[in-house]
Amino acid sequence: MEKREYNWLDRVDSPRDLKRLSLDELRLYCDELRHYIIEQCAVNPGHLASSLGAVELAAAIHYVFDTPDDRLVWDVGHQAYAHKIITGRREAFRTNRKLGGISGFPRIAESPYDAFGGGHSSVSISAAFGMAKAAELRGEKRQVIAVIGDGAMTGGLAFEGMNNAGASRKTNMLVVLNDNNMAIDQATGALKSYLLHISTSKRYNAFKNRLWRWFAHVPPLLTLCRRAGNAVKHGLLQKSNLFESFNFRYFGPVDGHDVRALVTVLRALKEIDGPKLLHVMTVKGKGYSPAEHNQCEWHAPGRFNPETGERIASADGRDRYQDVFGQTLVDLARLDRRVVGITPAMPSGCSMNLLLRAMPERCFDVGIAEGHAVTFSAGLAAAGIVPFCNIYSTFMQRAFDNVIHDVAIQRLPVVLCLDRGGLVGEDGATHHGAFDLAYFGCIPNLTVASPLDERELRNLLYTALQSGVPFVVRYPRGKGEGTAWRDEAFERLPIGRGRRLTEGDDMAVLTIGPVGNVAARAVKRAAAEGVSAAHYDLRFARPLDEELLDEVGRRFERVVTVEDGVVRGGVGSAVRDFFDRRGYRTQVRSFGIPDDRFVEHGTPAELYAQCGFDEEGILRAILER
Repeated sequence: MEKREYNWLDRVDSPRDLKRLSLDELRLYCDELRHYIIEQCAVNPGHLASSLGAVELAAAIHYVFDTPDDRLVWDVGHQAYAHKIITGRREAFRTNRKLGGISGFPRIAESPYDAFGGGHSSVSISAAFGMAKAAELRGEKRQVIAVIGDGAMTGGLAFEGMNNAGASRKTNMLVVLNDNNMAIDQATGALKSYLLHISTSKRYNAFKNRLWRWFAHVPPLLTLCRRAGNAVKHGLLQKSNLFESFNFRYFGPVDGHDVRALVTVLRALKEIDGPKLLHVMTVKGKGYSPAEHNQCEWHAPGRFNPETGERIASADGRDRYQDVFGQTLVDLARLDRRVVGITPAMPSGCSMNLLLRAMPERCFDVGIAEGHAVTFSAGLAAAGIVPFCNIYSTFMQRAFDNVIHDVAIQRLPVVLCLDRGGLVGEDGATHHGAFDLAYFGCIPNLTVASPLDERELRNLLYTALQSGVPFVVRYPRGKGEGTAWRDEAFERLPIGRGRRLTEGDDMAVLTIGPVGNVAARAVKRAAAEGVSAAHYDLRFARPLDEELLDEVGRRFERVVTVEDGVVRGGVGSAVRDFFDRRGYRTQVRSFGIPDDRFVEHGTPAELYAQCGFDEEGILRAILER
C-alpha cells in the first residue's frame, strides 16, 4: 500500500469544511480518509477494522447534520476514528492512544464534537435519548444521533434505552444501526438471525429501493413513503418489525459504503420527527483486504506492514496469560465433563476460541451481555455444571449485582475468570481493570486469587474447579514471565494460603499477582544495596493468609504492599486493617493504582511508572529508612 499525497484529506479540518465538498468529492475524501487510518494504525496500533467499516457513515453524518450543535453519540468508540479525524484531530490522530495524546475513544473533555464518552458498549441509545429529551424540555430544535453496532445491540441496556425512548414519540432522535454481522468476533444469537433476515429479504429490498428513489427527494411524500414502507415490512417480512414494536420508525437496510445514498437517506430522515432507526449494512475492515478477510484478528492488529498485511509481533517465547487460560480450560474440560465456558462476545479476546474449536457444544458466546453471562453461569452451576465465565475486569463491573445476588449469596460454584486485571495500557481509563480486587474483596463467600505467573494461573484454575465454591481468578493483559506451564501436571493449591518467596530481615514486601515479579527484581536490587527484604506472594486477596500475616506482623516494623489495582479498599488496605486488629505496630506503605483520579492511556510501563509501582518505584520504597 504505497504512500500517497492527500488531495482532499488536508482540506478538511472540521465538518464545516466537509460540507463544502460535492458528493463526488466526498467520495474521494472518504477514500483518502480510509487510507490515512490504515497508514497511521500500521505504525501506531489501534482499533482498525471497525473504524474502516464506518468511514462513509461518519462522513455522511457530519455532512448532513450540524455537529456539534446536533449531538452525535458513538457506541463503544471502536468505530469513531474517522469521526475524530473529520472533527479537527487529523494531526492529533498521530498521537492516538499514546501517553499525553488523544484517546482511542470519544471523550467529552477532548472535543465538543464528542457528545458522550465511549468505551463500554450498548450505552449510546440511552445517552442519546437523554440528550434528545433535554433538548425537548428546553424547546431546542436539535438532532441527536446514536451510532450503535449490531454487536452492541445485543446488550440489554440498548433495549432498555429503546423501550424508554419509544414511549416518548415526540422526542426527536435517530439510531443508526451499523450492521456488519460482527462484534469483535462473529456475531451470535437470535438478533443476528433477525437482522440477517431483514437484510436478505429480496422482495422487501427491491420494493424499498424503488420507494426511496421515487419519494426520498419529495418532502410532502415522506409520510406516504414511511407508511408504505411499514406495510411492506409487516407484510413481506411476515412478522412485526422488532424496532417498530418499540415505536421506532424503521428505515433500511442501506449500503453503508455508498456515501451518496447515505447522504440522501439521512437528509430525508432529518425531516422526520420522533424516534427512528436507520439500518446500515457495512463491512468490518472495508477497503483493506487483510482486514476484510480476517476481521477478528484485524479488530486491533497491533503494528503491521500496510503493503503486505504482515503483522509485526515480538517473538520472545513468552505466552499471553489469555492463552494460558484458553488452553488450560480445554485441558480441564477434557478432564471433567462438567466444565463449560461462557464469554460475553469475546471468544478470541480471551482465547476461549480454543474451547470453541475443540468442544463447540460446551462453549457459550452470549453476546455483549455481562450480567446475563454471570446469571446464566449461576443457573448452570445450580444444575451441576461447572461454568468458567470469562469477562474482562472492566466489563465485570457491569455484572457486580449479578455476582452478589446470583452467585455469592447462593454459594454457587461459578468460576469467574477476570482477564485484563490491572492497568491495560493504551485503551485507557475505560478499560483499566482497576477496581476488581477492591469490589470483590468485600463480598462474602467469594474466593479471590491472582497468580504470580503462567503455571500459577493454570493451577489456580484447577483449584477453582476442585473447590466447589464461588471462585474469582484474576490475571492481567499481555505476556507472562516465560514460566513452563504447557502439559504440566495440575497441582491443587491450598485456598487462602500465600508463600514466602525470599528470606529477609530488614523489612517485608507483600504482593499479589504478576506485579510480584516486578517487586522480586526490586528486592534483588535492594539486597545488592544492603537492604534485606523478605518477599511474600499472598496469592489470595480473599481469604487472606492470616498465618502468613501474623508472621510478618511479628517480625517486621516496616511493610510495603504492591498490587496492580486501586489502593483504596484493595489488598494493601486489608493487610493494614489486619495488622491494626491484631495490635501489630507495623508501618504499612501501599502501592497500586491511585484512588484520587482515573489513569489515562499510555504503555503499561509508562503507566506503572506514573503510578509509582514500577521496579524503580518499589526499589525506592524498600530502600527508604
